[in-house]
Amino acid sequence: MVGGFNGEGVVREKEEEEENNKWPSWLQPLLKTRFFVQCKVHADSHKSECNMYCLDCVNGALCSACLSSHKEHRIIQIRRSSYHDVIRVSEIQKFLDITGVQTYIINSAKIVFLNERPQPRPGKGVTNTCQVCERSLLDSFNFCSLGCKIVGTSKKFRNKKMLGEADGEESVNGIRNNASARKKIHSFTPSTPPPTVVNYRTAKRRKGIPHRAPMGGGLIIEY
Repeated sequence: MVGGFNGEGVVREKEEEEENNKWPSWLQPLLKTRFFVQCKVHADSHKSECNMYCLDCVNGALCSACLSSHKEHRIIQIRRSSYHDVIRVSEIQKFLDITGVQTYIINSAKIVFLNERPQPRPGKGVTNTCQVCERSLLDSFNFCSLGCKIVGTSKKFRNKKMLGEADGEESVNGIRNNASARKKIHSFTPSTPPPTVVNYRTAKRRKGIPHRAPMGGGLIIEY
């Protein structure tokens, strides 16, 4: 029996190693990194915001002043859209296969999101959603972000999804429990910054007065 358990452990370790080798070693650390914070080394610099990342050193977010120590290294720049980290397709596709990840256009540049963006429920008439977080997608895509692609293509996730579909929605170990387990697996996203404080008097408006929503930041879905 002991030998059997050891054998299962070896197989499990081998499977985990194979899963890790599917992706570059810098990818998961990148997705867990918190960007757009002040650089601790160059706090006095007027360009101390950390929005760069070195794929060779994998040592956290960098500011512009840090780049002098990373000459001839593979450097990528992280940008923001509605408080979410994105990267231009022209940069990331040099180092990573992003097939199946939905692209968007921001400021005339095609981008992809690093991590999933919470969505309460798909809108009416939605025919395609992210295989991991169920965010609404165009029909030609499978994932909403790089993080969801990592999770959605893993053997562990596919096995859980198959078990959930086999047990049925009403099963104790079915889709509902599988969904909660899925959320635990998908944990690349860095901590979300605290919400902006809203003045109580401003938030509590009188009924019957319509208010227009503020104009968005120009996010365009790529077809």
